[in-house]
Amino acid sequence: MALFDIFDVAGSAMSAQALRLNITASNMANADTVASTPERAYKARQPVFAAALNTAHDTVSAVPVQLRGVVTSSAAAEPLYQPNNPLADADGYVYRSNVNTVEAMVNMISASRSYQNNVEVVSTSRDLLLQTLRLGR
Repeated sequence: MALFDIFDVAGSAMSAQALRLNITASNMANADTVASTPERAYKARQPVFAAALNTAHDTVSAVPVQLRGVVTSSAAAEPLYQPNNPLADADGYVYRSNVNTVEAMVNMISASRSYQNNVEVVSTSRDLLLQTLRLGR
């Protein structure tokens, strides 16, 4: 692994966690929305990441994080009886998004801490490289 590959890996991980935070924030913002049909109700989304292992000449190089896609939850929308809601169907039901706010909060905390850990990796690596350069004085 090259000396500066750690910055590429940590940077890609920080980008991944920032995307994860944005998607989680979108889920939380739409957690209490309702729709007139189950199909139109907001569906929770989750990013899917993978490590991109590069092997060239039988040596391992940087392993950055790559976005493989964003999946939409297949959980059913929750029907709520609200006959006075203008979006209610003929039976008086509206359909709430399938976002679980507790899971979303845990996901947000986890993404935030992962981002902070990668910032520490970058900071520590920079400090170690600077100390190594000082040894050559």
